[in-house]
Amino acid sequence: MNTEKNGEIEIINIYNQPKRNALSKSILLSIYNELNVVSRDKTIKVVVIKSNGPVFSSGHDLNEILHGSSEDVMSLFNACGDMMKLIRKIPQVVIASVQGIATAAGCQLVAACDLAICSESAKFAAPRISVGLFCSTPSVYLARNVPIKKAAELLFTAGYMDADDAKNYGLVNRVCPDDKLFDETLNFAREITRFSLNVIELGKRQLYNNIEMNTEAALDYATNVIIYNSTMKDARAGIYNFFNKKIKVITDLIFI
Repeated sequence: MNTEKNGEIEIINIYNQPKRNALSKSILLSIYNELNVVSRDKTIKVVVIKSNGPVFSSGHDLNEILHGSSEDVMSLFNACGDMMKLIRKIPQVVIASVQGIATAAGCQLVAACDLAICSESAKFAAPRISVGLFCSTPSVYLARNVPIKKAAELLFTAGYMDADDAKNYGLVNRVCPDDKLFDETLNFAREITRFSLNVIELGKRQLYNNIEMNTEAALDYATNVIIYNSTMKDARAGIYNFFNKKIKVITDLIFI
């Protein structure tokens, strides 16, 4: 795995091509540690997770499951779960940029990200039932991205979903030509970096908290959030400048 910065965007590049970019325990821990560092970096507003080669990620390294002790396997899946949960917890928006096949935990990673963009040749699957290992953990995020019957189809048939279906069913937000993926990913990220990280963080937390609540509780919670948001310097500066037509874009302003 390696990382680079592009302005207010952090790019995490999964590199394990000899094993089809498998999410080995070492890679999972590396991503987790990098996300943990980024979460405290107020100069970064968007994180992009990408890879290279024909496979975005083939999921877990099955050799670690086959040859590991029960403690090793437990540690592997816990590391995976911790990393996926951290994606949703950090202040920054996390975008999956998918250039090829994403299967099992690789598909889970796409579903766990806040947003996703893929190339026209990308494909998605949760096929481990074919080797006797049901994609239990991928199903958690998959079933929260796509309709339940589509999730069930992927989980029980080991079939693939192409890029257009992934967009139509809600697993990815955008599809672009293969040779435009990196540029379009950065353009997508820059649509977000225009705005205040304080408000991005507040909005991300509110979004994921409210979907776990019933409608009435979610509205009560969101009401408290927007009341607090309205007192923030970012909102007061933005509204003031909106009425005074001073700027079109709000980026971490201080209200004076």
